Amino acid sequence: MTILTPLDARWWTHRPTLLRVLSDLLAGELALMRPGILRRPLPWPPELDLKAELGADSLELLGLATAMEQVLGIGCIGEERVLAFPRLDAWVEAAAAGLDKGTDSLSFRTSGSSGAPKTCTHTLADLWQESAALAALFSGTRRIVGLVPSHHIYGFLFTVLLPRALGLGPEAVVDLRGASPGTVARQLAPGDLVVGFPDFWRAVTPVAGALAEGVTGVSSTAPCPDEVARAVAASGVARLVQVYGSSETAGVGWRDSPDEDYRLFPYWQRDDDPALLRRVQPDGSQAVYPLQDRLSWSAAGRFRPVGRVDHAVQVGGINVFPNYVADVLRMHPMVGEVTVRPMRPDEGHRLKAFVVPRGGKDTADLRAELTAWIGERLSTPERPAAWSFGAALPRQANGKLADWIIEAWD
Repeated sequence: MTILTPLDARWWTHRPTLLRVLSDLLAGELALMRPGILRRPLPWPPELDLKAELGADSLELLGLATAMEQVLGIGCIGEERVLAFPRLDAWVEAAAAGLDKGTDSLSFRTSGSSGAPKTCTHTLADLWQESAALAALFSGTRRIVGLVPSHHIYGFLFTVLLPRALGLGPEAVVDLRGASPGTVARQLAPGDLVVGFPDFWRAVTPVAGALAEGVTGVSSTAPCPDEVARAVAASGVARLVQVYGSSETAGVGWRDSPDEDYRLFPYWQRDDDPALLRRVQPDGSQAVYPLQDRLSWSAAGRFRPVGRVDHAVQVGGINVFPNYVADVLRMHPMVGEVTVRPMRPDEGHRLKAFVVPRGGKDTADLRAELTAWIGERLSTPERPAAWSFGAALPRQANGKLADWIIEAWD
């Protein structure tokens, strides 16, 4: 049995890997600074000039540098190292120098949307502990095909640390983000581990018959609907492992069948408080973590999530908050009342909004205005994909807000 040491976790020593993580981080931060503005596609070349080619001004550069320091846990790297040299390769070298001096933690931003993503910090030892558990779960993997950003905790664990835990070289990680499901399917080979998310697996099943034998899939970031998991299994994927976790906890449990409960990773324990989970850390100490979902336990170490605590929903693997989206829409001067909720399964997989116009506003004009309004204020997953308008919000007989059929109010 291979013994993993802390030195194995020095992921930044491979510069292309650090370039990928840093590019994902900076692109994500810049998108938050510029909502509604088309971003430059990834991957970014090492010689990219953040100022000349991306148009980042001094305040944006300062914000990007601050985010890099905070996320990588490297402390202040100095204006002379990055602000005076806004080329991506110079920032990579500055980050590597900071990491070489010693870092014991990394931070990840929640994918939720409330205007200020929450920062969740994890020790590198804890992340490496999970990577060792994942390596046992995915032994025999020859190549990792990533379809998720590497600066989020799921992507970091599976496309940065897991390859090292499996003893794979960095060249065994293939980034196919942006490729169509058919293109991904045609490039897979036996022994591949495809790091995806529910919407990808939903889209790939119609073409998955062309997959090579011996391909394993993993899904996280959002619950994978049972019918999607069954369709993936029926399409030729040898195994689809669903990983349950969050930015706050990292991975908590896994299952490889929609008919099974999740199994806790070996370092987690159920706490007496149902809102908490207890982790045994690598040094033997214990820490408790608040759960983001309510869990239903069938046995020791076996559970199923039964609903969010914070009322978030997932759109494209991103946590979004319908109430927050509704608050943004209410700020429009011609919106009287509004309610936002996820589409029904037969309608799609995005948010929808029901709007009561103010002062008899023409709905065609208001639809166009609201589309522009949210384009400037909300990220793509937050933006309602369907609008309905009426004189009053739909309600049940008891006065509570009710669902509505899009076509009936379009």
